[in-house]
Amino acid sequence: MSIKFIFEDIKTFKLEKKVLKYWLTEAIKSEGKSVGDIVYIFCSDSYLLKINKEYLNHDYFTDIITFDYVEGKLISGDIFVSCDRVEENSLVYEVSFNNELCRVMIHGILHLLGYKDKSDKDQLIMRKKEDYYLNILNVN
Repeated sequence: MSIKFIFEDIKTFKLEKKVLKYWLTEAIKSEGKSVGDIVYIFCSDSYLLKINKEYLNHDYFTDIITFDYVEGKLISGDIFVSCDRVEENSLVYEVSFNNELCRVMIHGILHLLGYKDKSDKDQLIMRKKEDYYLNILNVN
């Protein structure tokens, strides 16, 4: 069981892999679950748009798509992250790229843990959980 990071069609950038793996693992454990196989695929807008069209029939850009392979309490999945969207959103929300990247990363984990974000109420719960885990990481 592991958490892996892959760069698909973009230039690689520095990730504090050990810190991130520990943080994500602890978040999963604190929700009463166990880490299965989780793969983060960092990519471009165009790459993620293709995935969005092909698998979800959505023709729009997004920052994250999560494929859920959860079995019981074992959290597994593929989490695609558009670094183009992350960069743009970091400017819009006036936070660092790293902060926005970590928010998106924990957002994907929260989806695997069963949290939703379709309704206003669910979005509020999701945002509070993101903030909670970002505060633990103390990312700037």
